[in-house]
Amino acid sequence: MTPSPEGLVQKLLALPVFRSEWVLWLLLGLSLLSVAVMVERWIFYRRHKVGFESLREEFSKLLDKGDFEAAAKLLAKTDSLETNVVLAGLRGYAKGPESVEDLLTGAMAREKSFYERRLSILATLASNSPYIGLFGTVLGIVRAFKDLSKDMASASTGVMAGIAEALVATAIGLLVAIPAVVAYNVFKGMVKDAVTNTESLSRILLAELKAAGGEKSE
Repeated sequence: MTPSPEGLVQKLLALPVFRSEWVLWLLLGLSLLSVAVMVERWIFYRRHKVGFESLREEFSKLLDKGDFEAAAKLLAKTDSLETNVVLAGLRGYAKGPESVEDLLTGAMAREKSFYERRLSILATLASNSPYIGLFGTVLGIVRAFKDLSKDMASASTGVMAGIAEALVATAIGLLVAIPAVVAYNVFKGMVKDAVTNTESLSRILLAELKAAGGEKSE
């Protein structure tokens, strides 16, 4: 005998998945994950930050003198995207500008992946947490109206309270998403600045190598 649609709905509503509490716990776990990623990335970027203007000035002076060894030692003092990428190219300066440019490109891809690590987690949380919260709200409202259907006279107060609790899931979803969006944009900006600085140092290095090669050919 085929069960009626009403009976099937009642069976589905009796399942634990149609309770909104688990969504709240999921959002709580996601919020802790988001905070952990933010703290880890902030510490990482602060630890690998470099004083770019002073570095560029000193780096340019050493290259102008033709002291590539001293320039390499200068870069090796700091562990940052800018210094690691340019140092990888500088170590192969004897191979010529074309080879150095290839080395710089490879090093840039490697270092950039380190800097962008875990940012995809923040992007995922920012885009999906509101939907998870909305899902919890829908589940709560479904349960509230189910309770209302049992006793229209006495269940109205409980239903209003249930709907209010269900809306909390949407609020928490937004509370998880908004900081994740802000942190993602801030961290992507930091990576973009580091990449721009690296390209500036790379241009200085390549220009010096091309100039040195031109002088030798004469």
